[in-house]
Amino acid sequence: MRRPLFFLLLTIAGASLIYAQRFRRGFLFSNEPPPTELVVARWEYTARGKFGGTGWSHNYPSSDQHFAQVISEATNIDVKNLSYRIVELGSPEVFDYPFAVVSEPGEMALTDHEVDNLREFIDRGGFVVMDDFDGSRDLQTLQRDLHKAFPDRDLVRMTIEHEIFNVFYRIDALNVISPYVVEGEPIFYGLMNKDGKVGVIACYNNDLENFWDYIDRGEYPLKPSIEAFRLGINFVIYSMSH
Repeated sequence: MRRPLFFLLLTIAGASLIYAQRFRRGFLFSNEPPPTELVVARWEYTARGKFGGTGWSHNYPSSDQHFAQVISEATNIDVKNLSYRIVELGSPEVFDYPFAVVSEPGEMALTDHEVDNLREFIDRGGFVVMDDFDGSRDLQTLQRDLHKAFPDRDLVRMTIEHEIFNVFYRIDALNVISPYVVEGEPIFYGLMNKDGKVGVIACYNNDLENFWDYIDRGEYPLKPSIEAFRLGINFVIYSMSH
């Protein structure tokens, strides 16, 4: 059942949603999610780069909370606003949560064990959204680590005709604006699993999580914010139906 996102997002934007960010003495605490049909896993991975290895946590936890809240109100999926958690990519727990989000993949420097887990996760039917990266250096870093996991596959540019952009909401165009200035046009790349289904969707020159994060603060126009949530929900529905 499709519910109109415009009014749902206005409700979120009009209130200070959920909970304050969970920082204590400089440490970031993971949430313990309720036992719902969907739990969004945010992967903590080995990294280096401009954010000193902390890029994986960008926009946490408010983007995770807002995204889960909108999924629960826009679909019939059993999910609560606390249906998210941090999961280490090197942990066996990654296989307990088949839908995952990676922030700042341009900072990745994956260990061999993380590479192995990534490949197994995707080829067992898992789905990961890689978001919040821009510029040629970030793209090359992502391609390098994906090639370690999938030497037989490459990222391919996705087109509007693909099922993932029509599976729940009909996405009319892929020229979704970035929430800030980047050096190139936003592009959606996909990497397929062993069965030919999308296992990785990479939101290059874009940052959907920033739209999810700031929806309650009016930082960005409503139209691209709605589109960011529509895309995210399509990714969830696609992952759960494949």
